Amino acid sequence: MPDEVTDPLRLIESGFFTMPLPGQDVSGDSLLIKSFKNGILIAVVDGLGHGYEAAAAARIAIETLDINTNANANTDANEQITAMVRRCHEALKGTRGVVMSIAFLDLLDKKITWLGVGNIEGMLLRQDTNSVISHERLLLRGGALGYQLPSLKESVIPVMPGDTLVFVTDGIRSSFETCINLSEKPQQIADNIMAQFAKRTDDALVLVVRYICK
Repeated sequence: MPDEVTDPLRLIESGFFTMPLPGQDVSGDSLLIKSFKNGILIAVVDGLGHGYEAAAAARIAIETLDINTNANANTDANEQITAMVRRCHEALKGTRGVVMSIAFLDLLDKKITWLGVGNIEGMLLRQDTNSVISHERLLLRGGALGYQLPSLKESVIPVMPGDTLVFVTDGIRSSFETCINLSEKPQQIADNIMAQFAKRTDDALVLVVRYICK
């Protein structure tokens, strides 16, 4: 096993699609994919409500995560995720607030550490040698950063090349996984989910990240 992973972003493929509520100029849904020491930080946030105030809250959350990532680039993100979420909660007080799902893909130990506050669904899908697809769902805890922070506890699951991580905000209808074809590229998967499952009564975002381990 190597002692360090250089250029972690080359070990993933990703695609996303974001759509504001019809009639709105901006979306309150946003995302971050960022290299960290020996891995990748992945986050999706949804500002409560919609419009410019929701977008402003989402921007604060993403900027807080981004700044924290830069400040701790040489530390282990597995021990930082809970602290990152708490910092976002403090930074968001007095705003609309956000819900958030966040994950760290550890490329050395081949695992994902993730947690969710609110209703952004997260799912890890994999296909075995018999083309049977299995999935694990992110455990979501009630609350909203900036208002009510629940007890935070990460879940850890192993990953292997080909595993695909999907996050969707609540502008996407449930059962979105029924349209996923793992033989397709992440961007095509994101496009298909948005086309078939967008509610169009709220902002919507789909993020798909695949661990390819080239």
